[in-house]
Amino acid sequence: MVNPILKAPDGPPSDVERIKKESNYLRGTLKEVMLDRMSAGIPDDDNRLMKHHGSYLQDDRDLRNERQKQKLEPAYQFMLRVRLPGGVATPNQWLVMDELAQKNGNGTLKLTTRQTFQMHGILKWNMKNTIQAIHATLLDTIAACGDVNRNVMCNSNPYQSKIHSEVYEWSKKLSNDLLPRTRAYHEVWLDEEKVAGTPELEEVEPMYGPLYLPRKFKIGIAVPPSNDIDVFSQDLGFIAIVEDGKLVGFNVAIGGGMGMTHGDKATYPQLAKVIGFCTPEQMYDVAEKTITIQRDYGNRSVRKNARFKYTVDRLGLETVKAELENRLGWSLDEAKPYHFDHNGDRYGWVEGIEGTWNFTLLIQNGRVADFDGYKLMTGLREIAKIHTGDFRLTPNQNVIIANVSSENKQKISQLIEQYSLTDGKHYTALRRSSMACVALPTCGLAMAESERYLPVLLEKIEEIIDENGLRNEEITIRMTGCPNGCARPALGEIAFIGKAVGKYNMHLGAAFDGSRLNKMYRENIGEEEILSELRVLLARYAKERQEGEHFGDFVIRAGVVKAVTDGTNFHD
Repeated sequence: MVNPILKAPDGPPSDVERIKKESNYLRGTLKEVMLDRMSAGIPDDDNRLMKHHGSYLQDDRDLRNERQKQKLEPAYQFMLRVRLPGGVATPNQWLVMDELAQKNGNGTLKLTTRQTFQMHGILKWNMKNTIQAIHATLLDTIAACGDVNRNVMCNSNPYQSKIHSEVYEWSKKLSNDLLPRTRAYHEVWLDEEKVAGTPELEEVEPMYGPLYLPRKFKIGIAVPPSNDIDVFSQDLGFIAIVEDGKLVGFNVAIGGGMGMTHGDKATYPQLAKVIGFCTPEQMYDVAEKTITIQRDYGNRSVRKNARFKYTVDRLGLETVKAELENRLGWSLDEAKPYHFDHNGDRYGWVEGIEGTWNFTLLIQNGRVADFDGYKLMTGLREIAKIHTGDFRLTPNQNVIIANVSSENKQKISQLIEQYSLTDGKHYTALRRSSMACVALPTCGLAMAESERYLPVLLEKIEEIIDENGLRNEEITIRMTGCPNGCARPALGEIAFIGKAVGKYNMHLGAAFDGSRLNKMYRENIGEEEILSELRVLLARYAKERQEGEHFGDFVIRAGVVKAVTDGTNFHD
């Protein structure tokens, strides 16, 4: 029931709200337009709905100008994202994704920062058979994008396997239970027939309602001391509390989010804040009721202010907590102590439980492909053919070859060696701690390069790193092609957010454990200025740091930037 005292922002609904309202629960005219071969694209209204089915229409921006000169339509293609709770996939699922990428995509897979697969370059007429092939492996793409709860993340560290296994089961349950109830996905892609004589008005979305959420909603579960999922970046975060080796429940954090808009101080990244504790059995109720608060009070007029973080800031943290407890019918317990010490991955072989092993493989920026002199995709394919455990996609775009039996460890080690697959030990710790979004040429929002450029920039930064004896110092570095925050740049100790081609805003000072945002240090600078600034800063860090002091903490202590206390002073 809507609280009459609380109000959503005034203003006419955005056009996206109209599209959802007229969509017949996300159906639109998708079934018909996907059969049209006159164009490789689809109408904008249907493209907005496609997000809820796990896909975006994109075009190859490298070809855009040339095709325009030739009076051709853009080189349209679809990005397709899988729903993969906790990032766990079977070897067979890996092989099918690999095969589909070769057959219908651009020959590569992207491991995302939300622990799932993305495929790029799929043509419209291949979308349906691609989704059906994914469905046949017991995966789907429902709600991988769109104004709904997205892929539920969870900690992937193998050295905590017993707890991870339990947390993973909760993340999977949350992901499944929070799905939209509409049958649109099954009708459009899987040829499910609507039951004859069923009135349209009988279909309901008990949690989401006919308009779904004002914007996307993200949930993640972290298991201290690892904060690899960046729990404070989530709309709703759960922090596992372990006592005497048992999972007793979760601290609840609300209101995180990474996106912003350049030059608009009404938009900002924000860290979620802990409001209490719940038991595992209470987790779904907390998630559902939190989502309904955002459904009822989120901004449906201005989409750039529609994320839950702005709802929390506008209504007030205590007000939202009180409303949550009112809807729950019970109160959260007091939050319990916890401690995070890092948000990165731990590479190489790590022993698991019951005689199993886990190998964390470095995948630079999450791109699985065969490169010149490095057959990464082929090597992983050959491993998947003999692997009897699972693959765990990490929140840092890497992959864990997980639950390897002692009997199989030697065979997999031989394949790792044969294909020179790397745990990154020969790289600097900086590169092992790097992350980049896709950006150009496929992302329509990108203002600058990211995935293709960060490795080039890192080579030059690494020269400075080596000059100052910092080769083994972990420093989180992140790059995005725009300010929407897909690689969580606001939580990088060093971060670059694309402003224009070749130009970035440089941010410094996030916490190594993901508990503090960074702050803009230089605006709209290119490579020469970036390297010039880092040459000074990294030399100072090498000479002036205190024992055990991380780079993000150092730049604040040294007065290089001021600490960001909340998102509203991120721009100041």
